Amino acid sequence: MDFKLYLITNRKLFTNHESLIMAVEDALKGGLKAVQLREKELGTRDMLNMAYRLRELTKTYNSKMFINDRLDIALAVEADGVHLGQKSIPAHAVRKIVQDRLLIGVSTHSLDEAVDAEKGGADFITLGPLYETPSKLKYGEPIGIDAVREVKAKISIPLFGIGGVKLDKVREVMDAGADGVALISAILKAENIRGATEEFLRLLK
Repeated sequence: MDFKLYLITNRKLFTNHESLIMAVEDALKGGLKAVQLREKELGTRDMLNMAYRLRELTKTYNSKMFINDRLDIALAVEADGVHLGQKSIPAHAVRKIVQDRLLIGVSTHSLDEAVDAEKGGADFITLGPLYETPSKLKYGEPIGIDAVREVKAKISIPLFGIGGVKLDKVREVMDAGADGVALISAILKAENIRGATEEFLRLLK
């Protein structure tokens, strides 16, 4: 992976789609090199339109773009990769379809899920939630920073810590062995999105 900061979209933080696109561009201006379009409740056509917009932007800023769950849309817009959840089509099935055309990320919440993701052909995982965060409440209690050490001891693919990772937690996450961090609100809810992105990247160096 040639990135350490992985931004995940959430249009519910904005009044409209255009505001989200502008926010992502601000992060790209700050040096962001990977973004995941994750809008599960969006209809197929709206999702496709947003994906085309983001694909143009990420190409302009030489950044990678991932699509959450929707392999069909990832292929249609020539995204760099697809990001799978635990209820998505499994990584091994996606790998069979795409071969080496797409990178595959997988969301994991435990050691077993992480090991399965690597065996299935994932290129990287997100692991969490590490800390308390509203967006991950449905996944239960935070799994804690020690989970990063435990999982990194058993897998060889990159791991991105996710879930409540703020600026003051970056060092702790990286010291535990993570290869990077994945964020939503810490960047998208920042008053200065470009500045927040630059600060996270500075800490991740």
